[in-house]
Amino acid sequence: MTEQEQDILRALTDLEAAIKEMPNANPKPNLQLHFARLDELTRQLPRGTDPNLLHYLHKKSYQKARMFLEGRDAENAEGTCGHV
Repeated sequence: MTEQEQDILRALTDLEAAIKEMPNANPKPNLQLHFARLDELTRQLPRGTDPNLLHYLHKKSYQKARMFLEGRDAENAEGTCGHV
C-alpha cells in the first residue's frame, strides 16, 4: 500500500469514528471536514491507481474503499451502478 493509500485509509477510519460518535457528541463533529480531506486525497492519487479504488472514492462509497484498502474487496457487495 502506498503512503497516499495509507493516508486515505486513515481518513476513512477517522470519518467512520466521527460518525459512530455522533449520537453522543455535543457538539456534533463537522463531517464536511472529513469529506473535504478525502476529496483532496483522492485528487492527489497518481495515474495508475487501481480503478476500483478510484471508483469507490469518486462515488463516495467510503466503506467499500476502506474494505478495498484493507484487502477485503472480495467482501464488497455489488452496488446499484452494477460495479462491485
